[in-house]
Amino acid sequence: MSDQAVSASAPRIPAVPGVAVALAGLSLLFAVASPGFLTAGNLSNVLVQSVILLLLALPMTLIIMTEGLDLSMGAVLTLASLVFALIVVATQSLTLALLGALGVGLVFGLVNGWLIAGLSIPPFVATLGTLGAAQGLALVVSVGQSVVGIPRFVRLIYSGDTFGIPTPILIGAGFYALFHILLYHTRFGTYICALGGNRDALTLAGVAWKRLLVAVYMLGGAMAGVAALLMTARINAGHPTAAIGMEFDAIAAVALGGTSFDKGNGWLLGTLLGVLTVGVLRNGLNLMAVPSSVQVACIGALVIAALLIDSLRSARS
Repeated sequence: MSDQAVSASAPRIPAVPGVAVALAGLSLLFAVASPGFLTAGNLSNVLVQSVILLLLALPMTLIIMTEGLDLSMGAVLTLASLVFALIVVATQSLTLALLGALGVGLVFGLVNGWLIAGLSIPPFVATLGTLGAAQGLALVVSVGQSVVGIPRFVRLIYSGDTFGIPTPILIGAGFYALFHILLYHTRFGTYICALGGNRDALTLAGVAWKRLLVAVYMLGGAMAGVAALLMTARINAGHPTAAIGMEFDAIAAVALGGTSFDKGNGWLLGTLLGVLTVGVLRNGLNLMAVPSSVQVACIGALVIAALLIDSLRSARS
């Protein structure tokens, strides 16, 4: 058998995405630099702390696939967390508090979608404006103070477990499965890909793509409302700056995961790996007592490095 025949018949090994290389490299680095990194307790902590970011990164993936962006997501999460805290402290009702947080997220998602789809304002400009509005409302609602007195049953949602598995991990797994089905096994997911790749085809097919785009941003707002439950339970309070800047981590995770900012190309598994990579990086830097300002710079450098790896691989192929 010739060498060419052997080469043709040999199974092809799929290329390892840059985000997987980054995740493995960072894990190895922190395992050497910090003896406590590879302990079961710390790895479980990384997974639990990454769930809130995952809840933002999943809808951010869909938004970026539509060639959009949502800079307001962290501020909306902060405002929703404050509303959740105020309601649950006043009423002791988890249901009412969650409905309040979801309402905040849906309203901001609707406004974002209307500004972008209805008024044709660029996503960067529109969501930058709603970011400022959400931050201002958070300060007004809280009067610049933390909302304390969170009931114990709320705190247990973050610190509790089911059959030995931390509850936040189960929540994150459930929403990942939901988004996987939504994107890859429904007509809605097909339309989302077309929103970023071929809107003219949607128009010719009679699809009201502007309404669809509004729905995508409302989904992002709703997920910020869900994340508000875990955020409040995690810090045991509602704080006016609790999640400011988390939209950057969400965008970084999506970019690390290989989702393209044009043509509707997205990969949810890549987003999950991106979230874990950001979580490992922050955890490892915290163990090494690196200041938070430096951590932000490290995340930016990590995104550039991962994208460079994928770019070089694409050029070779």
